[in-house]
Amino acid sequence: MSVDSVNTFIGTRDEGNTFPGASMPFGMAHSSPIGSHYSGWRYDDPIIRGFGHFFLSGAGCAQQGGLISILPTTGAVGPNFNHEEYGSPYTHDGEVGQPGYFRVQLTGYGGIAVETTATTRAGVERFTFPAAGPWNVLVNVGQANNKEPVFASGVRVVDDRTLTGYVVAQAFCGGGPYTTYFVTTFDRPFTTFGTWANDVAAPGSRESAGGHGLRGAWVTFEPGEDNQVTAYTAISHVDFTGAERNLAAEVHDGEALLSFDVLRERARAAWVTELSTVDIEAGSADDRTVFYTALYHVLLQPLTGNDVDGRYLGFDNRIHHADGWTYHEFWSLWDTYRAHNQLLALLRPGRTADIARSILAIHEQGGWLPRWAYANQETNTMTGDPVTPFLVDLWRFGALVGREEQAYAALWQNVTQVPAPDSPFEGRAGNPNYLTKGWVQHNPLFKLFFFTKGHDADPQHGASATLEYCVADGALSVMAEALGHKEDAEALRRRARNYRLLWDTRISDRGFTGFPRPRTKSGRWYRPLFKRYTPQGSSGFHEGTSWQYQWLVQQDVPGLVELLGGKDSAVRRLDDFFAYADLVKDPAGAVRSHWVVGAYAYYNQFRYNPNNEPDLHAPWMYTLIGAPWKTSAVLRAAQTLFVNGPSGVTGNDDLGTMSAWYLFSALGMYPAVPGTGQFLLHAPRFARAVIHLENGGEIVLSAPGADPSVLQYVKSVTVGGKPWDRVWVDHVWLTAGETITFELTADPDEADWGTGPFATPPSPCG
Repeated sequence: MSVDSVNTFIGTRDEGNTFPGASMPFGMAHSSPIGSHYSGWRYDDPIIRGFGHFFLSGAGCAQQGGLISILPTTGAVGPNFNHEEYGSPYTHDGEVGQPGYFRVQLTGYGGIAVETTATTRAGVERFTFPAAGPWNVLVNVGQANNKEPVFASGVRVVDDRTLTGYVVAQAFCGGGPYTTYFVTTFDRPFTTFGTWANDVAAPGSRESAGGHGLRGAWVTFEPGEDNQVTAYTAISHVDFTGAERNLAAEVHDGEALLSFDVLRERARAAWVTELSTVDIEAGSADDRTVFYTALYHVLLQPLTGNDVDGRYLGFDNRIHHADGWTYHEFWSLWDTYRAHNQLLALLRPGRTADIARSILAIHEQGGWLPRWAYANQETNTMTGDPVTPFLVDLWRFGALVGREEQAYAALWQNVTQVPAPDSPFEGRAGNPNYLTKGWVQHNPLFKLFFFTKGHDADPQHGASATLEYCVADGALSVMAEALGHKEDAEALRRRARNYRLLWDTRISDRGFTGFPRPRTKSGRWYRPLFKRYTPQGSSGFHEGTSWQYQWLVQQDVPGLVELLGGKDSAVRRLDDFFAYADLVKDPAGAVRSHWVVGAYAYYNQFRYNPNNEPDLHAPWMYTLIGAPWKTSAVLRAAQTLFVNGPSGVTGNDDLGTMSAWYLFSALGMYPAVPGTGQFLLHAPRFARAVIHLENGGEIVLSAPGADPSVLQYVKSVTVGGKPWDRVWVDHVWLTAGETITFELTADPDEADWGTGPFATPPSPCG
C-alpha cells in the first residue's frame, strides 16, 4: 500500500528542512520533534527539546514554528526551564516516521516512548513512561524552533486535565508577530501542577501571565497501570474559542476523548485516500518510497486556515467565515507556482478551487494579492511576481469558475500598479521603472535608501525581477486574450518581451556571447564596484546568476533562441550549462560534481542548480528548442539526487515544490510554460503510472521497459492509441482521462520523436 512506502525522515538532513512528525493532509496542526535546527529537527540532532504543534515543510528561512512545545519527563521538575537544557537524548533504534504517525524512544528521564498523531487542527502525543514516577509533562510556550522568536506567551491551568494559552511568535523571514491560541487536554487527571517564568518555578500556580521570556507550565501524574498519558493539543489563529471548538470536534466522541489508536487510524485512512491518487509500477522498494514520500510532502500544504466553525482571521485582522469551503494559509508562491500548484490542480481540483478562493479572499481583505503570505500577513519575501502565474494557472485548470473577472481585475491591478505606502503589501515594487522603461532598475542599496516593507525588494535584484515580471506578463496575456481583454493582452505580450532589453551582446563567458545583465534606473549596464561584471556573479539576480536565469523565458522561446544565436547555438549553451557530455557518461557522478555544490550555493555558478527554483524548468528548454531527447537524459540524472534517506531531498523542499518537481519528472510530464496548460512529455521513470482523477477518469502513463538505472529516451509516443508527434499534451485532454504510451530506447540516435517542424508548442508571446 502506498501509505506504507512513505518515509517521513526523507529531507530531514542537509537542509531539506522537512519535519518527520505527524500531520493530516493540508493540516493546520502537527506533532513533531524540535531540535537545534530552525526548521524544527534534523536527523543528526543529539536531543529532542519537545514536540511542537505547528511547522512548515521545507522552507528556507528561520521562523518556522515549533510552537507549544511539550516534553515528558520524570522526577523533580526544574530548576532549569530552558528546553535546550532540559531536552532529552533519544535513539534512532525503533524510530518510525509514517503519514500521520511518529514514534521515538527518549533515552533520558529513565526512558520514555513518545508516539504522535494528528487531526486536521490538533496534535496528539502518547507518552509511555517507566513504571517509577512521578510522571511530568512540560508545556513550554516561551520557546519554539531555533531562531523562532517568541514575543509574548501565556498559559493557564483550567482544571485537572486542561491547559489553555497562547503564543505570539514572529512570522517567516523576519515578518511581523502573529498569535496562536491553544488548548491542551489529557486523558487522565494530573495531581499537581505549576508554572514558570524564566527560571522561577511557581508550584501550584495556575497561570503564567503573558510576557516575554521563558514561560510555561508543568503537570504531574501519579503512575497508572498502563504507564501511559495522552495529550491532545488543538490550535487556532482566531481565538481560544476556536481552539476549544477544534478540540471538541476532532478528538472527542461526545464527552469522551477518542483514543490515540483511533485517531492514528483516522489519520492513516486519510493518507491512504490521498496517496492512492497515484499508482506506480516501480522496480524497487526505494523507488516507491521516494515517489510516495514526495507525494506526501506535496499534500502537506497549503495549510488549512479556518477553524471547524469556518472562522478565520483575515488580512484585515477581522474574523471572516468560510461557509462550505476551506480557507487555506501559508503561501510560498515564488516556489510553488512552478510545479506544486499545477500538481495539486491536477490531483485535487476541488481543493484547488478553495485554494484559488483563498488567494482572492486575501485580495478582498487586504487590497492586494500576496507573494509570501504567512498566517494573516504578507511577509514580502522573495521577488518578482509569482502570484500572477500561480493564479493564471489556477484559472487555466478551472479553479476560478465564476470568479474569472474578479481574479483578472486583481491581477491587472497587480501588474499595472504599486501598493500605497500605507499598505503592508509591496507588490511589484519595480513597476514604476518597468512600466515606463521596460526593466526593473538594479540597485543593491535600495533597502538602505528607500522604504521597503519586508525581507526582499525587487530593485535589489533588478535583472531577475524583470525576467519574473516578463514571465508573469506572458501568462496573464493568455488569460486576458481568453476573457476578451484584447488590448490588455497585446500590451502584456509586448511587455513579456522586455527581457530583450536586458540582453547585453558584448558580454562573453565560456565561449558564449550575450547574457541578461542588470541595468540601472537610467539605463546604464550595471557594473559592480571594484570588479568586472560576470554572468557567473550574483549581481542583479535573486538566488541565482545570469547563467541560470537566462532560461527564464518560457513565454517567448523563439525570441530567446534568436538571442542565443539560433537553435544549434542554444543547444550547445544548454549542453555546457548541464555538463551534458559528462552527464551521459556518469549521470549520478556528474550531477554531484558539477551541479550540486552546496544547499545554498546559489551564486557564482554557471551550471544548473537543482537545489533551487529559478532554473527548475531548464531541462525542458531542450524540448522547447527542439532537442527533447536531451531533456530525458538530464531528468534521469537529476532523479539520482532524490534518495530514500534523510538527505533524500536536494535543497530545501520549499513547501513541496522540489517534491512536486520530482513527481512530474518521474511521471513523464511537466508544466514548463505558465498559463498555457501545456504538459511537456519526456521519458517516464516507471513502466506504468496511473493518476486517478476526482472526476473518475484516469491518466495512464505507460512506458514498457522503463529502467531508472540507465539513461533512456523517447522513441515514439501514442496518445489514446494514436501516434503523437507533438512534445506536449493539453491539460484539457488529461483531465478528461487519457492513456499516453511511450516507447523508450537507450540509444539517443533512435530518439527522433518530437523533432518535427510542428512538434513544439507555440510560445504564448513568441
